[in-house]
Amino acid sequence: MNALRTLLEEHDHIVQEISGQNDFGEDFYVTFTDDGDVTSDTIKVQVKGGDSRRRGNGYAVPVDRHHDTWSEGNIPVYCVVYDPSDKNLYWANATQQLRSHGSFNAPRFIGISPNSMLDDSTMDSFVSQARRYVGRYRGRQAVLTHLGEMSGTEFDPADHVLHFVNSNDDDLIFWKRPGDAVATLLLSAQDWQPAWVTLESLMRSELPVPEGSDDPGLPDPDLCTAEDLELDRTEIMWVVACFSSTRPAENGPEGEPVECEGCPDCTGEEPKEHGRIEADVIHAYVLTCMLDRIEAEPDLVQRSILAMREETALEPDIIAELGTLETDPRVVRRVSKLSRATVATVDDIEPEAFRLAVLYLIHCIYVGGPSLPLDEQVRIVWRIPEPPEPESRTR
Repeated sequence: MNALRTLLEEHDHIVQEISGQNDFGEDFYVTFTDDGDVTSDTIKVQVKGGDSRRRGNGYAVPVDRHHDTWSEGNIPVYCVVYDPSDKNLYWANATQQLRSHGSFNAPRFIGISPNSMLDDSTMDSFVSQARRYVGRYRGRQAVLTHLGEMSGTEFDPADHVLHFVNSNDDDLIFWKRPGDAVATLLLSAQDWQPAWVTLESLMRSELPVPEGSDDPGLPDPDLCTAEDLELDRTEIMWVVACFSSTRPAENGPEGEPVECEGCPDCTGEEPKEHGRIEADVIHAYVLTCMLDRIEAEPDLVQRSILAMREETALEPDIIAELGTLETDPRVVRRVSKLSRATVATVDDIEPEAFRLAVLYLIHCIYVGGPSLPLDEQVRIVWRIPEPPEPESRTR
C-alpha cells in the first residue's frame, strides 16, 4: 500500500486511507487533481501484494464477497497488485470487469494484465482513463453507460441511442450514428447480436421485391427485416418512431438540413461500400492467417506478447479484456499451444482463447466492402510485421 500511496501523492493526488478494522474490500479513496486543483473525480482502490497473485500470464485479485459493492457502488473500485519480484504496480478497473460480465456470469477473480503497469510514465494515462470512467456516470452519459454495459457495446456521446422494453421484458436498443441511414438494433432476446436495419429494410417483408429486379432503390438484401428479427407490431412501430425522432436532431436550428459536406448524393460520386462481413467468415479467415504465420514462425506468439508488453498506448478496454483472459490458465495454455496440430477450424478453439490469440498477434483488422475478394476485404495489421518474401533468384 505504501508504494501506491507514495506514487499517487508524488503526483499530487489526494489519498485517504479507509479504516482497516473491517474488510470492506477497499483500502483507499483517491481523489484526482488537475494542475493543482482538486477535481470531483474519486475512485476507491483495493491493494494486494505478493507472488501469490500471479495467475496465468497476469495477476488475479479474488472477488470473494465484494461483488455487489465493487460492481454496484456509486464510486468505481480499482484493484492494484504489487509484484515484489519486479517491484512494479499493476492495476485493473474491478467495477468495469464485473459489470461487463453481469451478475449471472460473475467472475471469481479480477484479472490484471502485465500491460497495465502503474508508474511515473503511465500515471497520466491511468488518471485520464479513471476520470473518463467516473465521468461516464453523470447526466446522459450515465444512461449510455448503463445501456452499453448491458449490451456489451461502446456508444459515442453523439450517437442516437434509444431503449425499449417489450411485453416479455426483453430489451431493445436502437443505435444510429449521426448522418447514417443505417441503424443498429441490439436485442437481448438475440444475445445482443447487432442487426443492421433501415426504414426500408424493416418493411421489406410487407413490400415484396419483384423477381429479377435490379432497381438500385430497393433495400439492401443484407439488411434485416422485421420478420428476420421476429419483431411484433408494437416493436416495429417503436423502431419507426426512433428513425423519425432522430431526423430532427440531425437538422439545423431552423429545421433546415445541416450543410452537406460532400455526400455521394450531392457530388454524384459512387457511394463507398460499408465494410461488412459475416462473423463466422472473418473468424475462420483470421484463424487461418494466424495458423499460417505460426506454422512459418513457431515463436510468433511469444514474440508478439513481448511486443505487446512494450506498448504504452493500448486502449483501456483492451487492457481490461487482457486482464480477464490472461488470468485464466486454461485459456493461456490453449493459446501457447496454438497450431494446426491442436486447431483445425474455429469450432476447435474456445472463443476466449481465439480472442486472446487475436489480441496477442494482431494490432488491428480492417474490413472492406463485400464485393472485394476475401484476402483483399480483410486486411490484418500484425503486431509483429510479416517477414519480407525472399527475392527470386535471377540467372
